Amino acid sequence: MTLDEQINQALEVLRRGGIILYPTDTVWGIGCDATNPEAVGKIYALKKSENKKSMLVLLDQIEKVSLYIQKVPDVAWQLYEVADKPLTLILPEARGVAANLIPEEGTLGIRIADHEFCKRLIRKLRKPLVSTSANITGQPTPATFSEISKEVVDGVDLVIDPQFDEHPTHKASSILMVGIDGEIKIIRA
Repeated sequence: MTLDEQINQALEVLRRGGIILYPTDTVWGIGCDATNPEAVGKIYALKKSENKKSMLVLLDQIEKVSLYIQKVPDVAWQLYEVADKPLTLILPEARGVAANLIPEEGTLGIRIADHEFCKRLIRKLRKPLVSTSANITGQPTPATFSEISKEVVDGVDLVIDPQFDEHPTHKASSILMVGIDGEIKIIRA
């Protein structure tokens, strides 16, 4: 199967509210259309968690961040520009995504994907893609496809072919929380 065929297959699943297991630039993720609350709910059910802080969204371009955050703090643009490894920013005043994706403090974790499959899928979907580690809550985060539990693999609507894995870091991204005032707090280095 070609990359384009796999992307089209994933688009069909995402557009009908399904969830996928897919490679990213860090670790394998479970994902869905970030604007579809039913699909987001399916991921919480699969992970056996309602922890909204464990879910982030992937975008294909830095410029799109302002579509999902009311007023992006200036320092956030600078952090995305200088990041030399995968970086998730937790930003204030989320908007434009499913309400059940946003924790009570109103934030949203956003990472700019540096992975061909992810970027092309997000570009065609024209929406942010949910990304959360491919594990049941409380279990270790799998670094590679072979470490993902059968329960997770069987619980998604589509598993992307591991041939499209590229060169992942095999570890979760760094996470910084950026306040409205530009204050930065390190969540995970």
